[in-house]
Amino acid sequence: MSVLATPSADNTRARLIVDLDAVSRNFKVLQKLSPNAETSAVVKANAYGLGAGPVARRLMKEGARTFFVATVEEGVEVREALGDATPDIWVFSGYRAKDRPLYAKHRLGAVLNQPGETAQFRADPVGPCAVHIDTGMARLGYGAGDISGLLTALQTLDVSMVMSHLACSEETASAQNIRQLERFTALTNALPETRLSLANTGGVLLDERYHFDLTRPGIGLYGATADLNADNPFEPAVTLQAPILQLREIDAGDTVGYGAIYVAHSPRLIATVAAGYADGLPRALSGSGCARINGLRAPIVGKLSMDLTMIDVTGLEHDIAQGAVPEFFGPDLYQAAALDGTLPYEILTGLGARAERIYKGAP
Repeated sequence: MSVLATPSADNTRARLIVDLDAVSRNFKVLQKLSPNAETSAVVKANAYGLGAGPVARRLMKEGARTFFVATVEEGVEVREALGDATPDIWVFSGYRAKDRPLYAKHRLGAVLNQPGETAQFRADPVGPCAVHIDTGMARLGYGAGDISGLLTALQTLDVSMVMSHLACSEETASAQNIRQLERFTALTNALPETRLSLANTGGVLLDERYHFDLTRPGIGLYGATADLNADNPFEPAVTLQAPILQLREIDAGDTVGYGAIYVAHSPRLIATVAAGYADGLPRALSGSGCARINGLRAPIVGKLSMDLTMIDVTGLEHDIAQGAVPEFFGPDLYQAAALDGTLPYEILTGLGARAERIYKGAP
């Protein structure tokens, strides 16, 4: 083995490159797919790991007027990012009276999921509310047996929206989609006339019957769908760049990484890059995934570790000498998710906070 001179680089920290222009174009694609409905933006979980503040600001510039978050704290962050702007910010996780000051100060909308929340809200309402009814997820929302009590409770409330959530929208042939659509239609027929919302990204891609008045896309904004095998109409919006910390020539028979699971079959050039599972690279990519250097594949060799990943850059010496930086995800996001046995959602939301976030396109 011999260590080579590594190309000089001022940066030794992984960088997450977020393409806000791509997010914007994905938003416009979603608008075109559901032209008769308002397209909102789900920016929970720090905008799926991309940064809730910059993403929300950019989407507001593109015309987004309704945002969804998971928690009150996330809602506060998004409101502070948008300043005194007018968009609605709705909190999925439900209403608790202790959070009333935050709802009032930051003009957040409460999504009511069950009778106890509705009772707390009625006792001291703060602005309009939304109602979530369960049509087949058994997760959050009023059940069919609660609707009569809900009708009574809603008589004194300003209900801005009634929503539900699809369980199998990524499976276009699933009978569950039709069942939920029929249940949602039947249940909302009994409720006061208001905006209706059912479709997530997968629901937008189903057909217009699921669009109603407002769609709630999340993953589509960030460049993916839940179906790893379907055609993807969205652009990748995030790339993880990892600078090379060391280049090393190894001989046939040499091993790489923890456990010595990789054994070189011939002389190879190995680059150690400054990113590992603490930065959001799944360990399942060990020996299976790849980085890209100027678009060319550089296989991951050995076990991916907490802070470092080794890639085989044999034949890519010229690109490296010219300053090319290894990149992960981007067009390989689906491959990474498949190898990890998960979905793009988990990959994106698992991106570590350590990586410096660089935004392309004005937020």
